[in-house]
Amino acid sequence: MPKTASGVLIPGKLSPLRAVPKSITRPEYVGNLAPSPHVGGDRYSDSEILRIRKSSKIAAQALEMVLGFVKPGVSTDELDRIGHDFIVGQGGYPSTLGYRGFPKSLCSSVNEVICHGIPDDTVLEDGDLVNIDISAYFDGMHGDTNGTVVVGSGSQEVIDLVKRTEEATMRGIKAALPGREVNIIGRAIESYAKRFGYGVVQEFTGHGVGSSFHTGLIIPHYDAPEFSTKIELGMVFTVEPMLTLGTREWDMWEDDWTVTTKDKKYTAQFEHTILITQDGPEILTVP
Repeated sequence: MPKTASGVLIPGKLSPLRAVPKSITRPEYVGNLAPSPHVGGDRYSDSEILRIRKSSKIAAQALEMVLGFVKPGVSTDELDRIGHDFIVGQGGYPSTLGYRGFPKSLCSSVNEVICHGIPDDTVLEDGDLVNIDISAYFDGMHGDTNGTVVVGSGSQEVIDLVKRTEEATMRGIKAALPGREVNIIGRAIESYAKRFGYGVVQEFTGHGVGSSFHTGLIIPHYDAPEFSTKIELGMVFTVEPMLTLGTREWDMWEDDWTVTTKDKKYTAQFEHTILITQDGPEILTVP
């Protein structure tokens, strides 16, 4: 995603597909146009949760490592290589690689890219903002996480956006208590984001995760009473709000993946995979 003279991102050049050793188990969707329908619901047994904990930890460690390499002069393709090599080195499979044809092992969303940016030869510059979304498949389970950082020294406006987006994520997670409806999560996020005049993207949501990368469960990040699924003990899903400095409206690139703000203002996102316990939500995507 190089930039035009006006600073707007445009598609860059992709490197060849990265190899995964044959000894590593692939998710069932690799090589297919789409994943098989999810079966089994969104609640998991204790033994299944142990496996989700492992995949979530691998994803969290990968995110921590990749973000540690973010600096001016580094390409998003290089960040993809770092994340790929880490997950594969742990015996895992990068969940995004081959998911509905996605060609890389993580998503790198820079500046106005809301989500699903494809790593390429774009070189990060001082003051950029980059979100890394990375997921790991291990022992039959997926763990999914992302985080946003400012490259070098950014403006106070951008620094505040990142900090407040993380806070909005945590407020959404804390609202996810057993017996409530999932819409409480979006209500907590949107009410906080509105204090600062941020846009809250609605069309890209949190989701059930575990034995499937996306189970079909929708977790809204805005006040949406129509999403009334009850939060139950043993459920596993993601919370991953996307906040913008301007409009919540968006455009899609021709690659059918890269989503950018319509007004090309900066946007940030954080994501955790969480487990619902008797004591409330537990974040699984911790290093």
